[in-house]
Amino acid sequence: MIRGMRSSLALLALSITVLAAAGCGGGGDGGAGEAALTAVATTTQLGDFTREVGGRRIAVEQLLPPNADPHDYEPRPSDVLRIGEAAVVFKSGGDLDQWVGDLVESADGDPEVVEVLGSVEPVAKDPHWWHDPRNAIRAVETIRDRLGEADPDGRGAYTDNAAAYIGQLERLDRSVARCIGRIPADQRKLVTTHDALGYYANRYGLDVVGALIPSLSSQAQPSVKDTNELLEQIEELDVKAIFPESSLNPKLEEAVARETGAEVGDALYADTLGPEDSPGGTYAGSIEANTKSIAAGLSGGGVSCGF
Repeated sequence: MIRGMRSSLALLALSITVLAAAGCGGGGDGGAGEAALTAVATTTQLGDFTREVGGRRIAVEQLLPPNADPHDYEPRPSDVLRIGEAAVVFKSGGDLDQWVGDLVESADGDPEVVEVLGSVEPVAKDPHWWHDPRNAIRAVETIRDRLGEADPDGRGAYTDNAAAYIGQLERLDRSVARCIGRIPADQRKLVTTHDALGYYANRYGLDVVGALIPSLSSQAQPSVKDTNELLEQIEELDVKAIFPESSLNPKLEEAVARETGAEVGDALYADTLGPEDSPGGTYAGSIEANTKSIAAGLSGGGVSCGF
């Protein structure tokens, strides 16, 4: 059954004619006219960081909506308009949001483009840097500095906001380490949908056994050979749970669980944050929710976190 299973990022061509048809209204929601500047963030995580640092002083235009897979995002004409009004564009980096380059070239404006991946501690070519809260702190520091350069009058506010948020992230990092540390060492074996949790695993001492899609991109497809090898590993290592992702269909995970006897854990926020009213509606909330799910799943419900 599972052996026959097969689970592109296409950029939208944006012409001047399409832009004209999109209308003349302002590109942003939420009172950009009262803000000192407008900043664009490509991903949900960067949107959250930028709002935390900018506070009410800036208007943040977030291109990716909650639960949207950045690997599969198709830009819209309205995205070009939003970028055209921005002083700075924060992109995550790597192949995660490389589509933003064409949008900037098509926009009527000259925003500074900041690739945040360049300011964190990267692991090989893995673009999922934010799963280590220490990298989130580095990203926040970069956002603070770049907003201060674009808006010198607001530098003090950005510094204060960033300091408060960094304190929260440091506490989050310690809490996650304590919780994962309570999982028996021989049960810290992680299997996810695609290879997105490497930074998290490296930070907190988990062993990534494999991924159902053995790729850094969720748009890749598993081969029969890859799937069979992973099935064997799950059974041989007695992996307790496999974890789907909030933005993807869990059908493949459910089939693998039936084949191996592993449980299907709660969905993780891997590439995207969730809706505002969900546990993963903020970056900190997503890390807490992921940690609760991983701890409960790998321990058979024996470990719960005190978030």
